[in-house]
Amino acid sequence: MEPIAMHARSMGLVTKDDGWRITDQLWAKLEPLLPPRPKHPLGCHNPRVPDRDAMNAILFVLRTGCQWNALRATGICSSSSAHRRFLEWTEAGVFEKAWVRSLRDYDAFVGIDWSWLSMDGALSKAPLGGEKNRAESNRSRQGRNQAQPADRSSGHPHRRGGSWGEPGRLQTRA
Repeated sequence: MEPIAMHARSMGLVTKDDGWRITDQLWAKLEPLLPPRPKHPLGCHNPRVPDRDAMNAILFVLRTGCQWNALRATGICSSSSAHRRFLEWTEAGVFEKAWVRSLRDYDAFVGIDWSWLSMDGALSKAPLGGEKNRAESNRSRQGRNQAQPADRSSGHPHRRGGSWGEPGRLQTRA
């Protein structure tokens, strides 16, 4: 990988392919899974972000774990376009289809030992989970566990001063 200008690297801008973009070979397998592009009801709007750019942005977020709004600094695609496309493609089952197809390709190429499988999950109550449907207090957990002062029930201490901003004054003889 050739070094990118220090200013561009510090800002997170992608000035060229950094080796993490979708290859042509992979894109040829993913593109047929995408649903047809919806038509704009008015027919006039800014052109839609290319699907490949949106997929690169989605995979960037999934790979790095960054927030969607961090995409703005990368220059790959706007965060709103990428997130909208992610929701659209998730509902259309694109990622599930890609996963199944990838699993089949891997099984054909390398082979998956289907005789040894494992499942992870919890289908029972947690051992220290407490009683089911017990009444919950409306107080915060922190407030519930704090001790109350011994001389007062709760609330503000009794003050001798006039208003809240003035300190309490000692009484003097009249």
